[in-house]
Amino acid sequence: MARVFTMLFLALSLTAFAAERESITPILLSIHRPPVPFRGSDGWTHLVYELWVTNFSSAEATLVGVDVIGDGQPLLTLDAAEIARHLQPAGLRESTGTLPKSTQALLFVHVRMPNGATIPKQLSHRVKAHVLAAPPGHQEIVEVGGTATVDPQTVIRIGPPLINTGTPYISADSCCDATRHTRAALPVNGSVFVAQRFAVDWEQLDKNHRIYSGPREKLESYTIFGKPAVAVADASVASVTDGLPEQIPGKYPTDISLTSADGNCVILDLGEHRYALYAHLQPGSIKVRPGEHVHRGQILGSVGNTGNSVAPHLHFHVMDSPSPLASNGLPYEIDQFEITGRTPGTEAFDEAEAKGSALEIITQAADQVHSALPLDQMIISFPTNPQ
Repeated sequence: MARVFTMLFLALSLTAFAAERESITPILLSIHRPPVPFRGSDGWTHLVYELWVTNFSSAEATLVGVDVIGDGQPLLTLDAAEIARHLQPAGLRESTGTLPKSTQALLFVHVRMPNGATIPKQLSHRVKAHVLAAPPGHQEIVEVGGTATVDPQTVIRIGPPLINTGTPYISADSCCDATRHTRAALPVNGSVFVAQRFAVDWEQLDKNHRIYSGPREKLESYTIFGKPAVAVADASVASVTDGLPEQIPGKYPTDISLTSADGNCVILDLGEHRYALYAHLQPGSIKVRPGEHVHRGQILGSVGNTGNSVAPHLHFHVMDSPSPLASNGLPYEIDQFEITGRTPGTEAFDEAEAKGSALEIITQAADQVHSALPLDQMIISFPTNPQ
């Protein structure tokens, strides 16, 4: 009999222990693609990734706070207003801080760490939320999750994709908070990819700080039109698309197929599952063929306005597969360039591009940058000899 009572007591104890450890977690957190640390042109180390957030409840939930934790230490805190600018429901491009019932969203996270700081090995997240489906008095919840190991892979070092032609370039829509590229999540072949996570739309200013001079709808009005795009490294040509027509600047084209979105383009195989994409090139300007070996600085083609493009520019990014869609963007570091200023931001840039007016430049002493990814809206010159 004593043995029966002992076994019963043990069973009840284990049940109570399990009950204490188990709880309903209506907010689910996960990371599908851990970040690869890289150095930005500001000299800081950056971690850029997406935290998947699921409202697994029958009513809306509002995120009111997120703490990013690295190896047990706080790295970043987002309040409700910041969350509302960075949380994007699946399939949408508008951000929100409130998730409807049974909804999944991506929280686009950007952590900046000063030069020399220890890069964490593991990330986790503490989320505070108001969940309407919970009983009154229990609607304020705190959940910890989204644990992932930081990706330790080496960041590829490359040369510039353009050459010095006399006037500076603008690293438009670049990392890390510009929405056009960093948040371009697409469902492809049963998975979600962010191929353009670290993409740059390279534009160029004339001597009067204008993106174009003359009729907006004329391709030749744009400073960058026809400028040579060059290989960023010794590489082999993975694929070439050519023969697509130029678009009229000033408006996005209609009826562009998914496979034609990049226009005429070249993809280089840089080795070790890294591929460089050059998009929107002029028809007939591409000088290389698939399988050909190219050398750093070799001309690949001329900047145009083909595909899904509103103005001539060079779209450039590095990805982990040869597919412009079914791939994830990888950070890279250009080995040498000079920064002489920045624009006031994307809104000012878009206005100058729409009106053909001079773009305000916030000048600075020339900063010679080595081995870094050009951040958004920088005024950049490349070496005369890019070798």
